Amino acid sequence: MKLNHGLHLAYCTNIHRGENWQETFDSLKKYALAVRQQVCPDKPYAIGLRLSNTAAQELKEPGRLSAFKGWLEENNCYVFTINGFPFGRFHGSRVKEQVYRPDWTSRERLDYTNLLFEIIAELVPAGVEGSVSTLPGSFKEFITNPEQEREIRKNIWACVEHIAALSKRTGKKLHLGLEPEPLGYFETSAESIKFFDQMRAEHPNDPRLDEHLGINYDTCHLAVEFEEPKDAIGALQKHGIKISKLHLSSALKVRPTAEVRQTLASFADDIYLHQVVVRTAGGERVIYKDLSPALAGRTGEADEWRIHFHIPLHSPGTKLYESTADHVLGVLDLLKVNPKLCSHLEMETYTWEVLPSELKNRSVVDQLVAEYHWTLEQLSERGLANKV
Repeated sequence: MKLNHGLHLAYCTNIHRGENWQETFDSLKKYALAVRQQVCPDKPYAIGLRLSNTAAQELKEPGRLSAFKGWLEENNCYVFTINGFPFGRFHGSRVKEQVYRPDWTSRERLDYTNLLFEIIAELVPAGVEGSVSTLPGSFKEFITNPEQEREIRKNIWACVEHIAALSKRTGKKLHLGLEPEPLGYFETSAESIKFFDQMRAEHPNDPRLDEHLGINYDTCHLAVEFEEPKDAIGALQKHGIKISKLHLSSALKVRPTAEVRQTLASFADDIYLHQVVVRTAGGERVIYKDLSPALAGRTGEADEWRIHFHIPLHSPGTKLYESTADHVLGVLDLLKVNPKLCSHLEMETYTWEVLPSELKNRSVVDQLVAEYHWTLEQLSERGLANKV
């Protein structure tokens, strides 16, 4: 939906199953319109689209994209962003680190992302920027030699060239957001800056890089890394790195007492990767690839754990665990001071199917509506949206 200061807000439809175009379209008709009816019935409603490679290829077939554009117009909806992180299946079977495959060392990832930009260039309304978010190059353990790193930079640059040419041809302002994530090829603000420095060294004084490439800042991911919004975003801004999109999402924050560790077992699933970053009482940083090995490890009860498990934005926390909603609010405080920081806001709690029962106590539509109400209330308190 359209907010104040030219901002746009949507929820990411990666929460719904949909590995081909028909499944994706069916979920939009069933869920997105039901949510829209409760939060934005009379004004243009934004959809944060998730397309697998299969769905994207099918959508580009003759007639389908124009038919979808007609459906959007008929329902007073619009698309300003596409989530291009998961290439293939994202629900119902083991994803874990395979969500990074194919990574940016491969031509497949480049071709897929270029296709998403061809789609967003067709869908995004005139005068609205179009963004695609993607993985941070690869998963750390996949990268074992400098040649792979060079290939990542080469393919991302080829994508930048494609975006620049497409932007020039269509008159649309388009950009790619690389999404730092725990144990990604780059996962922190410092590692992201290092990557951009390498890109700039290889393409000196080429304005296309800063215009069409940026960071998809996921508040869950950076909170898990124990980064503070003011420091992380300030560092990215200081280095002239575009904030392409803001993913509004919360992680788990706990002290690992015996009782808490027992409770956390209900969050350990076989589908998604739930990286755990531990800050010990002595200040040391330890990272686990997933929640299960963290629970099996030996850590002190005075430690603090940040767990990459997206929980609903409106979740108040319990006596056993808190959320990292303070990081979300810190980012919104920065946006209040500088609304031009980023115009794309997307709520991204994709873990609906694996939420423990105490958090999954309403329908997916009702959960999404509650996330909208929470987010819009926070935005309106900061003058970024009208009163709800």
